[in-house]
Amino acid sequence: MERVLGIGGVFFKSKDSKALGAWYAKHLGLPVDPTYGHAAFENEGTSQTVWSPFAADSTHFPNALMINYRVKDLRAMLAQLREAGVAVEDKVDESDFGAFGWFTDPEGNRVELWQPPA
Repeated sequence: MERVLGIGGVFFKSKDSKALGAWYAKHLGLPVDPTYGHAAFENEGTSQTVWSPFAADSTHFPNALMINYRVKDLRAMLAQLREAGVAVEDKVDESDFGAFGWFTDPEGNRVELWQPPA
């Protein structure tokens, strides 16, 4: 059985993502990259967890928040979810950052799954 290995990222909508990122950097010490506006935390050298505010009108996810879970085998996890009757998107994005897939939980939240690059 496939399972989640950890949290890959926390993404949320913001009225002013650049200003909010700067606030978190100043007040909480988050290592916010001013170029991209996100912070990345290393997980024992194996991967990272990303914290990232998005524009309030972003269409990448419908609700105010989206969690990204790290998995070992994205395609196996998506197949497992489909077999269980979960609403899984057909699209899988692959890039230098790894492979990404999405599903919707029972409360309508879009959830992202991430398989880091080898």
